[in-house]
Amino acid sequence: MEQKIDIAIIGECLIELSANGSLADTSTLNKYFGGDTVTTAVAVARLGGNVTYLTKVGNDGFSEFILSSLKKENIDTSLIKTNEEQNGMYIVSHTLDKKEVLYYKRKTAATKLSINDIDEDSIKKLKLIYSTGVVQSLSASSRELVRESFRIAKENDVMTSYDPNYTSCFMNSDDTKEYFEEIVDFTDIIFLSLKNDAAQLYEFTSIDKVMNYFWDRGVKIVVIKSHIDNGYYTGYKGDISFTEFYNTQKAIDVTASGDVFNGGFLYALSNGYSPANAAKFASVVSGLQTQNYGAIQSIPYFDAVMENV
Repeated sequence: MEQKIDIAIIGECLIELSANGSLADTSTLNKYFGGDTVTTAVAVARLGGNVTYLTKVGNDGFSEFILSSLKKENIDTSLIKTNEEQNGMYIVSHTLDKKEVLYYKRKTAATKLSINDIDEDSIKKLKLIYSTGVVQSLSASSRELVRESFRIAKENDVMTSYDPNYTSCFMNSDDTKEYFEEIVDFTDIIFLSLKNDAAQLYEFTSIDKVMNYFWDRGVKIVVIKSHIDNGYYTGYKGDISFTEFYNTQKAIDVTASGDVFNGGFLYALSNGYSPANAAKFASVVSGLQTQNYGAIQSIPYFDAVMENV
């Protein structure tokens, strides 16, 4: 029997090599997988959501590892295609004093994503589709894929969700703003960091200004992460609610906590939670993830989350 898919996530799965110590001193790197959107997909899957991941995987020595890892997480891989490019990679290390991250993302498999990789009939069957500015930044064809997927979804009453996920290490702020501007008319939900997205891309530092700007642009649900206020603001139908970060005193590694929050929010929303309650649920998911090392390794499962909500 064919599995029913509720959520589709478009992205790039990267190879993660991690070191317990500085890169200068370590002699061993541990292999895993990661990336902003795949982290969100794993969060949805570990909570019990039915999620598919749309990407291209390079036919190198890591391809089988990537596909088997996604399947072990109960992520549907039927939309994943392989090509002859290499897979992207990042190397991360943790010490007591700092964290080092090095990215290797040029001419990777996912840069070949294009509108030829989408199936309009599959999109029509979804509850929700999600992607990020990082995906759009990969190539002109991946940018077109995100835009067309969102357009098709919007025209068929499938919810669309987006995170600019601006990161200055490999994205340009003007380009990132342009990526969103071309899909804003097709976007129902937006996740923003007040510091990195709202302030850097739109020069907004006021929660009210951010909310009203995106509401006026037609975005239905606006979620803003504010480190200044230590929590999330969720705006829907003119109302704004606030949810504190969960159990921050126990946090030891906040890597990708925003991506995990997004997964928790999308899972909850697709299962009938109101936007305000979805934020409360997602805050617990993200908060539990920060209590251990490893972006994906530490994502909690549904039962652990329910013990803490």
